[in-house]
Amino acid sequence: MKKLISMLDCTLFSVAVIAGSVYLFNEVKADDNEIYVDQVGATANIDLEQLGSGNIIGGLLSAHGSMTPFDLDGATMTLDVNQIGNNNKMLGDINADSFTGLFDFDGDTNSYTIQVDAGNSNSADNANVNVNVDGSTNTMTLDLATNSLASGADIDTIVQGSGNTVHIDLDVDSATNYIDLDGDSNNLDYNGDGYAGAYFKIEHDGSTRSFDIDQQSTQDNDWLRVLSDGSGGSVCINQSDQGTSVGC
Repeated sequence: MKKLISMLDCTLFSVAVIAGSVYLFNEVKADDNEIYVDQVGATANIDLEQLGSGNIIGGLLSAHGSMTPFDLDGATMTLDVNQIGNNNKMLGDINADSFTGLFDFDGDTNSYTIQVDAGNSNSADNANVNVNVDGSTNTMTLDLATNSLASGADIDTIVQGSGNTVHIDLDVDSATNYIDLDGDSNNLDYNGDGYAGAYFKIEHDGSTRSFDIDQQSTQDNDWLRVLSDGSGGSVCINQSDQGTSVGC
């Protein structure tokens, strides 16, 4: 059954779009909520809030009723997502210049995939992404741009909890990437590529961590700083100015 989003669905949704078009509906299966968004146009301002467990903000590998897409296309876009509960998924595919993303996730065993301009259709310049995850055994993936298209990206990620896995893949120029990771048994897989210098910093507090950090640009200066307080686990760092990686 498909219907417009309402307060009765325990899903709050507000959207303001200037110059563009948006198609959306909420599909309800059993006790789980679903949000489907297909946005085309510039200067979109979209807010999504979903409360409860077993919910999906769709796109990419959506399940339940198969949903898809959560596809946002346009320049100068702002997306604010707040998802609270356990066993939830957010699977987004975003193509935009001057993209601002505010993502706040609270709960356990959730899965978040944020993919920005993976198909090279925009330059994804000046992306500003802020992610806040509070909970345990969550999996978060951020994939920003390809072939070093984007410049001036500013990424801030805060993860508080244990047993979380964070994948970040940035193909950008002059990027600033900061991660604050607090808790035990957390895993970080970071891959940064580009043609201009990039800055990466992680501050970590907890035991039995696992870090795989791979940073390489082509004939430029990269900056990398790791501050970790804890025991056990492994840390592997590979940094190259030849634009190639030997891996960990």
